[in-house]
Amino acid sequence: MASSLQKIEGDESVLLRVTHSNLKTFTADIRFSLQLTVEAVKDKLWKKCGTSVNSMHLELYDDARNKLADLSDNSKLLALYSPLDGFRLHVLDLDPSSVTSGGWLEDTSLVEKYKISDEAYNKLEGTFRKYKEKLSSQIPSTVEATIPDNYMEDLCANIKAGSRCEVEPGAKRGVVKFVGRAEALGPGFWVGVQYDEPLGKHDGMVKGVRYFECPPSHGGMVRPEKVKVGDYPERDLFEDDEI
Repeated sequence: MASSLQKIEGDESVLLRVTHSNLKTFTADIRFSLQLTVEAVKDKLWKKCGTSVNSMHLELYDDARNKLADLSDNSKLLALYSPLDGFRLHVLDLDPSSVTSGGWLEDTSLVEKYKISDEAYNKLEGTFRKYKEKLSSQIPSTVEATIPDNYMEDLCANIKAGSRCEVEPGAKRGVVKFVGRAEALGPGFWVGVQYDEPLGKHDGMVKGVRYFECPPSHGGMVRPEKVKVGDYPERDLFEDDEI
């Protein structure tokens, strides 16, 4: 009798959809030999889902979600339950202390996060923070090295302090207040402008250096190429109003 059970007619394997009682997002299509015992099936599933063989109970469902059998006898062959491709094998984990219980394998918010103080992190080498600091320290020096000290000096020849001007972008109008080098801002020449309206970023002091005097939020330091001098009177704030 036992020897005859080892001879399976027809297809020798079956493709089953596997689900798990504790792992709600776990599904897998696994091919099983029909000549495997239930215990061998459990051993294969243990390696897939983490539930131990002794804590595992198997249920077989058809493709219409009808329960067909409990695979409770470890010595029986899978073939004796007549599974077909597309049937579902459901794993019940009976161990309350199983690694699959509690949901922490799927919900990472339940896992205690490793924390490190800023002081300890700053002592580590090869961190992303150290990389960003190194990168930011290299970029300005690289850019400045490509700008000659006399950058835009020729354009400044036609820009005089006290001249009315217009600054791009935005066609902002104002008065030239400073023309020259500003080492704190970078190599080359700069133009300081007092805007007619509060469109600036400062009052003429930049990075602790006073270049000119103007009301707060009316000052700007720009490259000469952004400045056009000429007859640029202050705009009438009401010139676009309807009469």
